[in-house]
Parts: sequence; structure tokens; C-alpha cells
Amino acid sequence: MNTFLDYLTVALVFVLIALPSLLGHARDLRIDRQLRRAERPASAPAKIANSHYELTS
Repeated sequence: MNTFLDYLTVALVFVLIALPSLLGHARDLRIDRQLRRAERPASAPAKIANSHYELTS
């Protein structure tokens, strides 16, 4: 039983140490995906639907 608790403790400490890094990596991947999606040109139907709006700066 002691051996099991030792393994469980090591696994828990590993998860606690690795979790912030894994969450940050997942967040970076999500942001990268959003940036790639924003860089793509809009689809043709969206351009046609929005073509009557005039953009001014």
C-alpha cells in the first residue's frame, strides 16, 4: 500500500508541475488557430453579403 501511495504522490506532483505549462501550450495553440483564421480571406458568400457596406477610415 505504501508503494501505491508513493507512486500516486509522484504522479500528483508531476501533474501539478506540468499542468500550467500544458494549459499555456493549449492557449497558445488556440490563439494561433484564431490568428490563422483571421488571416484567411472571407468566404465568397460573406463578401457578397457585405459588399454593399462601405468601409471608411
